[in-house]
Amino acid sequence: MSGVRAVQEQSTAGASPAGFVLGLDVGSSVIRCHVYDHATRICGSSAQKLESLYPQAGRVEIDPDVLWLQFVTVIKESVKAAGIEMNQVVGLGISTQRATFITWNKKTGNHFHNFISWQDLRAVELVKSWNNSLTMKVQKAVEEDNCCFGTIDTWLLHKLTKGSEFATDFSNASTTGLFDPFKMRWSRLLTSLLSIPLSILPPVRDTSHNFGSADEEIFGVPIPIVALVADQQSAMFGECCFHTGDVKLTMGTGTFLDINTGNDLQHTVRGFYPLIGWKIGQEVVCLAESNAGDTGTIIRWAQELDLFTDAAETEKMAKSLEDSEGVCFVPSFSGLQAPLNDPCACASFMGLKPSTNKYHLVRAILESIAFRNKQLYELMQKEIHIPVTKVRADGGVCRNNFVMQMTSDLINANIERPVNIDVSCLGAASLAGLAVGMCGFYKSVSYLASCFLPMVFLFPNHRIIESGKPWCPLSSIHICTLLTKYSFYLLYGWISPPPTSLQSEL
Repeated sequence: MSGVRAVQEQSTAGASPAGFVLGLDVGSSVIRCHVYDHATRICGSSAQKLESLYPQAGRVEIDPDVLWLQFVTVIKESVKAAGIEMNQVVGLGISTQRATFITWNKKTGNHFHNFISWQDLRAVELVKSWNNSLTMKVQKAVEEDNCCFGTIDTWLLHKLTKGSEFATDFSNASTTGLFDPFKMRWSRLLTSLLSIPLSILPPVRDTSHNFGSADEEIFGVPIPIVALVADQQSAMFGECCFHTGDVKLTMGTGTFLDINTGNDLQHTVRGFYPLIGWKIGQEVVCLAESNAGDTGTIIRWAQELDLFTDAAETEKMAKSLEDSEGVCFVPSFSGLQAPLNDPCACASFMGLKPSTNKYHLVRAILESIAFRNKQLYELMQKEIHIPVTKVRADGGVCRNNFVMQMTSDLINANIERPVNIDVSCLGAASLAGLAVGMCGFYKSVSYLASCFLPMVFLFPNHRIIESGKPWCPLSSIHICTLLTKYSFYLLYGWISPPPTSLQSEL
């Protein structure tokens, strides 16, 4: 708050009103807004839990009316917490979860259905759950040129501007599966194959761009909307991963591993896909990304089972044991993504014994997160032929030092963690600041990198892994790795005996 007082004192001394930017992130479990001053100090914040709906097995939805109310509320509350007025906000940057979509009536703004979450698995059943009445309603609107399709960013923009703006940015468009990142436009082939008319898709704009202003009736003043960005790309920007080879590891609801590939789009067969990181003017930054669907979700699940009362306890519980005594957990409530890519895989504990207690279960759960990080990292090294320059972590789970240290050990690399792990908000605010040129700090992307303050440098535990040398084949961490591999293979139906390749390792 001292930063706010200093700026306000300058204002009362005859200077123009101080400018602040809002960085708002609509995540999978929380919607959060921070107010930033010219030096990226957080002056006020607000957050609300974002509730998902589970109408049937495999379905994950979000009520758009509830989302809108929470969106407006966290903005108002964060500005109030900062002790500033709405007219001091010079820009709003919005970061959103990706590939969560909705269709709505262009004229009335009324939605045809709830948001279909990126976690939703109904596509596995070829979208059978869409009933005929809904399909007919959408089809009629399409025929009348009265249907809009968009991800959360596009829908929020349309709502904020009372229907006057309909757009998305390149980072969000590239995650829909309908965008051709090589031609930088909506794919005519894919939309044709899926019978999606191009007319319902939004125009694609730069990530840092003047998208119009929020209608004055909403916040009392028109707030400029100057950045739309997908959450993982926003986190990449917030972590200052601006150079080719920079790697970001986000551990939130799921795990996302991204590497900056410069202006080169890369993809692999087994699970890394090309994305647009951001486009600012003529600069286009590309990423390669892979993910694991269940990270924070398995910790919340374990908490609901009363294995612990607070997620912060899990680190101490795991460290109280030498190992998990052979207990393994496969974190696959939403299937297994790369490199196995099995949407039908189910979560399971293996190696349970009469002596197993909740401490072993918790340790196995945390170990499974680190092992999935290792899988993704090794796949990246194998299939993305770009030397890694640095690894930076964010997301709620990166607060857990056990997971972080074990990940560092397993990938044999240093990992940096920022002081403030809400880097999606910071990325959105930074992109907004770039658009408005606030106070010079945001005028140069290269200068932004100097704002990164790592709280912890995590180094591999040299008692287990010596730099540049192979693991000791008898080390407990090596055995746990092999057991976890075996657990994954078991889910593939190889019940007995273990695969030949694994037998040789064991």
